[in-house]
Amino acid sequence: MKINANNERIKRKYLHWLEDAKRRDKKTTSLVAAAISLFEASTGGKDFKAFHIERARKFKRDLWEGQNSKTGKPLAQATIRSRLAMVKAFFQWLADQPGYKSRINHADTEYFNLTEKQERAARASRERPVPTIEQICRAIEGAPHETAIEKRDRALLAFTLLTGLRDAALASLPLGNVDLGRREVFQDARVVATKNSKTMTTFFFPVGGELVEIVADWIGYLRQEQMFSRTDPLFPKTKVEVDETGCFVVTGLAREY
Repeated sequence: MKINANNERIKRKYLHWLEDAKRRDKKTTSLVAAAISLFEASTGGKDFKAFHIERARKFKRDLWEGQNSKTGKPLAQATIRSRLAMVKAFFQWLADQPGYKSRINHADTEYFNLTEKQERAARASRERPVPTIEQICRAIEGAPHETAIEKRDRALLAFTLLTGLRDAALASLPLGNVDLGRREVFQDARVVATKNSKTMTTFFFPVGGELVEIVADWIGYLRQEQMFSRTDPLFPKTKVEVDETGCFVVTGLAREY
């Protein structure tokens, strides 16, 4: 697809507006940019000023005929709904911009909508098969924990089940933000990657088993044997170095998030 310079400039302006005026984070704007690029691919890179309702209808058909790049299966209806909504919001914004007002009608952007039946199906919640608490505890308690990496991985699973923290929060959580005595976690948004950058205090779930002991042993190992401080990561990254043969090898834990 040939790059359209006008499209690139207006997309850049829109993404900056989302981030700076609407306070969207870069993960969200990256998804928006990807959805708009899919629309451009559907039109062969035509200028946004040449928008027509038939191009919106074709984009919907292309999405319904599209496939998940990882699984090869048709796109989920929730994914289709999300991408259409992102592109619709973009064209509604475009309809108010100089040079586009006379070419894009707000009413025409409604062609990006799904049918009511499709909308209900896309919004429907579905249960997914998950292991039971007992199965997870059995796997954690039976996990190897001889090396530093094995200890970390085992404690990571135990802590995740105990707290329910998001993966980004786990990866950015300082050691000193866990209070074992009170069984609580202080998620300070200034340093922890919480959802919507919200600061919160959360507490351990009463899931039983040896999970608290596993986490306590891990924290003790970091403080006493690795000499980690309160500001060091609770779950540090793997330290990889080059050995004498020129190969990459795991040598322990790095004092890095």
